[in-house]
This record gives sequence, structure tokens and C-alpha cells, in this order.
Amino acid sequence: MSIEELRTQIDNIDKQIVELIADRSKLSGNIGELKKQEGWQVQDRLREEAVIGKIKEIAREKGLKQNDIELIYRQIFIASKNMQETFVAFQGELGAYSEEAAINFFGSDIRLRPYETLEDVFKAVEKDEAQFGIVPVENSIEGSISKTYDLLLDSPLKVCGETELRVSHCLISNHGVSLDSIKKIYSHPQALGQCQAFIKHLQCELVPTYDTAGSVKMIKEKRLMDGAAIAGKRAAVIYNMNIINCDIEDNPNNFTRFFVLSKEDAPLSGNDKTSVVFSVKHRPGALYESLKQLADNDINMTKLESRPTRQKPWVYNFYLDFEGHRQDEKVNEMLKKLEDYTIFLKVLGSYPKAVNKNND
Repeated sequence: MSIEELRTQIDNIDKQIVELIADRSKLSGNIGELKKQEGWQVQDRLREEAVIGKIKEIAREKGLKQNDIELIYRQIFIASKNMQETFVAFQGELGAYSEEAAINFFGSDIRLRPYETLEDVFKAVEKDEAQFGIVPVENSIEGSISKTYDLLLDSPLKVCGETELRVSHCLISNHGVSLDSIKKIYSHPQALGQCQAFIKHLQCELVPTYDTAGSVKMIKEKRLMDGAAIAGKRAAVIYNMNIINCDIEDNPNNFTRFFVLSKEDAPLSGNDKTSVVFSVKHRPGALYESLKQLADNDINMTKLESRPTRQKPWVYNFYLDFEGHRQDEKVNEMLKKLEDYTIFLKVLGSYPKAVNKNND
């Protein structure tokens, strides 16, 4: 049999796999709806672990690596759960970068609910108005989103995923508006600040708003013919608006990282990160002793940032990201040791590392 014939057989098998996963997801979704009607909890960890046990035994009989098959099924569980719990809360109007990040993470079939503020997004998930929330946590140019970190500190929600989105700004107007006729530019303050080189020669009044896509919606509803908004291409498409210029940001390496929030932990995927927040005693070497626990356990730190506690002046919390999942034995042991060197320690969540599907 030739290579091409073998590849054809593999293609046919791949098609069957996808069709079977789709059938499985539909059945799982039906079960989820029945659970909601009966008032049951949607996610059943005992059932999941029982399925994993059966699948690993089948894998052993077929001569396959049990851990590899387990990872595949963990991802299938996530996909099935996403079908059962379909609402995702985001801050801003339709067309906002947060909406685009949600689609980047969950796929285009997900149902989205816009909220005005980041606090509203957290509350929506806490009150079961949405099963997931997506919030910006840091920008590669502007740095961390302080409000998100403050909300994470007090919220019972868990970080269950992350995604990164390249931010590309466009100048958007009503149809028939020329660049020369623009007198005011509307957008979120961060977007205005990231496009200074483009807008400084226009001699326009800059009008800060709460949301980039919301600015596009506003100039459309008011039919402004002397104004424009800075937002993403998606906002122009959603509101059927004219794009005057695109890629107007000062720095093309403009990325925003988003956290996905849920009431549930993300299962171990084998390629994970963990985010924690902690504080230490105000004495020499306290932070060093805490961070030394990562090095002693061969755990790679990916981010460290300090923020005021808000309770006392000049006292700080430290936000830390590192590789690994808290279900990993090595990570779990490190966290236990870290508790001995901290005054306060909270695990914000363990989650799969970002897969940047839409970034160039």
C-alpha cells in the first residue's frame, strides 16, 4: 500500500473521529439540559473519573499510552462542558476586543453576554448569569490591568484558562465621512494612547469613552458625520461602518492577555500554568525565601508583580505565575512549602497555557 493510500485511510479515520466527537458532545449537551431541569450540578467529576478509568483500561489493552489518551479525553470533557454551559460574559459592547478574545478561546459558536464593567462580568459568573467570564489581565505595552487583579483578589472565581489577542486598531466612521471632515475621535483612553503617532497630525479633539466598540456603536446611533472611533475591525463589521484606516497603533507588537473565569477548576492538561497571590512578612529576605521554593522544586516562574494591599500603606501583595498545575505532585508540594513563608496565599487558578490561534 502506498503512502498516499495510507494517508487517505487516516483522513477517513480523522473524519470519523470528528463525527463521533460531535455526536458525543450532542449527547453530553442533552444530559446537561436534563440536569439543569432537575436542578442537578452540571459537572460530575466522579462520572468523569470513572470514564477516564475505563478509557485508560481500553488504551492499555490496545497498547496505547494511558496518559496520552487521558489528556485527549480531558480536552473532550472541556469541549462537552462548553456545550452544556454556553454563556460567556465580557466587558464592553459587541465588537469589543474582549468579545474577540472570547471567540478566540471558545470558538465562534459560543453565546456571549456583554456587560458594562469588569465588576459586572465577575458578578455575572458568580450569580450564574454566565458560566464563564473573560477579562483582560495585562497588555504588552500598557502593563497589567489593575482593576482585574483587584477583583481577582476578592472573588471566589477561579482562573480556568487564558488567551492572548493581538490588538490592531482601526479608525472607523459612518459611511460618507472623510478623514478631513473628522473633528472628534472617540475611544477607550488606552486605545487613544496607543495611536498617538497617527492622530497627533489630525488636530482632532480626543473624547475618552468606556469601550472601543461602544464608541463605534455611539457614533452610528447618533449619526455623527464629523466624528470617528478607534476600535477593531470586528466592531466595524458588526455595526456596518466604514474603516478609514487600519493598523494605526504606534506599536504593532500590541498584545493583550485575557483570563477565563469560572466557578470550576480546569483539569490538568499537561501544559499548564498556575497563578497565585501572596504576601510576606516585612523583613529582609522574606520574598527571596518564598521564591526560592520555586527554584528548589525546579518550577519555572513566568511572571512576578507587586501591588498595594489597599489595607495598609506600603504593604504589598505579590502576583505570581509559574509553569505547572496545582494537581501536579511537584507543584502541590511547592505550594505547601510556600505557605510556611507567606502571611497570605491564594491560588487564583491552574489552567492550560494559551494557544494563540488568531495571532500572526
